[in-house]
Amino acid sequence: MRGAHFMAAMLLLLTSLCAVANGFPFRTPLDLDVTPRVTVLNSGLEGYRRFESSAVNYSTMLLEADSERLYVGARGAVFALNASDISASSALTIEWEASTEQKLQCVLKGKDNKTECFNHIRLLQRFNSTHLYMCGTHAYMPLCAYVDEKRFVMSSQPEEGKDKCPYGPITGYTALILDQQIYTASRYDFWSFPDIRRNAPTPALKTENAPTRWLNEADFVGSALVRESLGSSNGDDDKIYFFFTEKSQEQSTTYSHSRVARVARICKGDRGGHLTLQKRWTSFLKTRLTCSLPEYDFHFNMLRSIFVMHGLTPQDTLFYGIFGLEWKNVKASALCRFSLSEVQEAFRGPYMESQDSGSTWKEYVGKIPEPRPGTCITGKLRAKGINVSTSLPDEVLDFVRRHPLMSHQVQPADRRPLLFRRTTDYTHMAATVVQGVDEQMYHVLYMGTDEGWLHKAVAIKGQLHIIEELQLFEEPEPVTNILLSTERTSVYINSPSGVVQLPLSNCERYTSCYDCIFSRDPHCAWSGAECVDVMTQSNRSSLIQDIQHGRTGCENTGYDVAQRSRSVRVGDDVLLQCELNSNLATPFWTLNGGEVQGYDLNSGFRTGTDGLLIIEARQDQSGLYTCHAVENNVKVAIATYNVTISLDLPLPPPTERTRNFVATVPGTEHPSSDGAQSLLLLSPKNMEAMYLSLITILGGLCVVLTVVLAYVGFCLRADQRGKYSLRAAAAAHPSSKRSSRCRKQHRNSTHMELKTVSSHCNGVCNGVSKLHNGDIQDEGFLQIVPGEAQTLASNDPPPPAPPLPPTPQHTSPECDFPNGLSATLPSVLRRMNGNSYVLLRQSDSENTSPLSHCFSEELNRILEKRKHTQLLPRPDESSV
Repeated sequence: MRGAHFMAAMLLLLTSLCAVANGFPFRTPLDLDVTPRVTVLNSGLEGYRRFESSAVNYSTMLLEADSERLYVGARGAVFALNASDISASSALTIEWEASTEQKLQCVLKGKDNKTECFNHIRLLQRFNSTHLYMCGTHAYMPLCAYVDEKRFVMSSQPEEGKDKCPYGPITGYTALILDQQIYTASRYDFWSFPDIRRNAPTPALKTENAPTRWLNEADFVGSALVRESLGSSNGDDDKIYFFFTEKSQEQSTTYSHSRVARVARICKGDRGGHLTLQKRWTSFLKTRLTCSLPEYDFHFNMLRSIFVMHGLTPQDTLFYGIFGLEWKNVKASALCRFSLSEVQEAFRGPYMESQDSGSTWKEYVGKIPEPRPGTCITGKLRAKGINVSTSLPDEVLDFVRRHPLMSHQVQPADRRPLLFRRTTDYTHMAATVVQGVDEQMYHVLYMGTDEGWLHKAVAIKGQLHIIEELQLFEEPEPVTNILLSTERTSVYINSPSGVVQLPLSNCERYTSCYDCIFSRDPHCAWSGAECVDVMTQSNRSSLIQDIQHGRTGCENTGYDVAQRSRSVRVGDDVLLQCELNSNLATPFWTLNGGEVQGYDLNSGFRTGTDGLLIIEARQDQSGLYTCHAVENNVKVAIATYNVTISLDLPLPPPTERTRNFVATVPGTEHPSSDGAQSLLLLSPKNMEAMYLSLITILGGLCVVLTVVLAYVGFCLRADQRGKYSLRAAAAAHPSSKRSSRCRKQHRNSTHMELKTVSSHCNGVCNGVSKLHNGDIQDEGFLQIVPGEAQTLASNDPPPPAPPLPPTPQHTSPECDFPNGLSATLPSVLRRMNGNSYVLLRQSDSENTSPLSHCFSEELNRILEKRKHTQLLPRPDESSV
């Protein structure tokens, strides 16, 4: 079933993307899939500062407006950095790693000793005016500790933190410390359900699990306090909002999703119930956050990050959420903006009711008790004598227990996303408010990606314009946290490897008025001479800025245009380069003031992102070419080319170097006054002939080298074939006739196992024969044939070798090998091919000399004595 849903959703996604590409149903394709205007690589970042150490997994940050320190939590350490320059060497460090014994216990629990069995800092916030409070996983045994801010040391021994901190480094988690009360939301241990808790001081409260489970496999991403009591006419209480993704409970005919995004609300003054919901929240309510393409009913269900934008009043509070898809192999992100009024309206709506043991949820249509379940204690209730939640009637508390889910969903502003990116996974974001030259307030957003890029964008009329994308790291790594500081005009970015600091804006990057205006960056404006930061200017009356449209204000300003000249021959191809700094600009070429016509196959022109290509240039294509960048319907000249196309290139005027060069060439005359003869040798036709000659010579050398190498290889193969033979030209020796008489007797000879052979000839007669299939063939050389034998398992040392037989004084001519080679064999025991012995084919010829019989008798006698001789374990085969 889930596979069918997945395929249906994928088809829906493809259909929606195709419709978006065609401009339907939204006004323009850029309304959804926005392209960053400028791309800046890591090497081109200005004001780039980075902090690194031996620690990894930098996950938490704390920065306060009146503090000069940026506190950073990593794996096994907490750092206090200089907020103005995090790369400064004045960083303070608290080392806090789990003990070896604790790491061993973590491994025994089945956790990874390379990633999980460490102390990952998950909570780092201010506790009071003098101390910070931090919690770490501590190798799956969470601990918390107080930090003396002034001395930056632990002020006490760590305390148990299993109710305040999750066990794992990647478990969904959020926490707030408000008035020394710690509010956390996570899954705290191995077997527990997700929970929202207030841990200190008493009374400690948590969510309910029975009979209705309030949280269903929730994965928390953020939380926020909204002080709704300020300016409240009915004495309302402050509220804390929690944002998470959980397994879907409700089912309807319009949608069915396995996981959905949620927002939950509790009252800060909640004290739990008296009997019903004792030590449980009495104000817990939750509802769904919807971020979708309504025209296609396509929903982004996974909430990845949330940022709360506080306004001048609590009612002006906005929530920015980054949403993704349930399928990890599909990259897509959507950014939706929700107002506090929309959230409050959903919590004032109808409730959902569980049916069929919680498997089905439908809208509740029965009677709702008074006071309304889930509301905070207000002035109206206090007038009735209900001052705390423990005074609420059991009927109300029982209704809250069974109806935690609201029916109405929270819809985003304009009922559609601000941004939809098909190829990007955003991970975290932060936002700030900047006042433009037009006195309007603009929301500027900074969004980090899973590959280490930072996108800066501005919200304009319900749409998002991405000003620039910055490559934070040379190697891709995800952004894990983002903090902004308007006091230090810096943005701080966490990643697994370290912390990066960048300026909120870099207006110096824009070198012209149009470039500054096209950026639509609320931080930047044109002063008449340069693009400056608005925040640094006391007098803004003369500044030029157009955030709404990005095209007006520079009509009367001048700018520099690059001018170049090109001379080419008829029939050549020439590329006129035109680099556009903006990804949103398109090139527009003119020739002598008129648009370059005809970009078809026969026009002779090709345009691309790198320039204009003139194919097989003609003389009528000569003239002044101008490249314009068209952006926001404004055409701006970038570069001009004065192109001259002629039948032959004109000769340049002679120089002293060319005169000396021609004078040194034998057979050349001194150059004339006009310099034409001095450059005759360097004319294009002569240069072309020289190139052809050089190519021909090089080709001939390659052929000769190939022949030589082939010949050498043939010789080496021929030499290798005779490596194990003693060549004897028996056919050319006179004794070859005599050896033929022995062939018949050779055929009747038997195999002989040779263990020790005398080094003397001893009458071996009549040449040498070759064994083949049991026969001896006369080919003029001696063949040594491997045979099989058995090794005797004996530890006794071998007996001494017998004395060598005397060298015969008589040497028969028949005992000599052709070409003067003597029949010399090794006199020590050899082993070849493992346990094989050397076998020798020998025949008894009638024409053998008497010494030949002596050789046979001597050989048999030696073999008889050596029957029990132990073979050498590792013989040397070099003499065989």
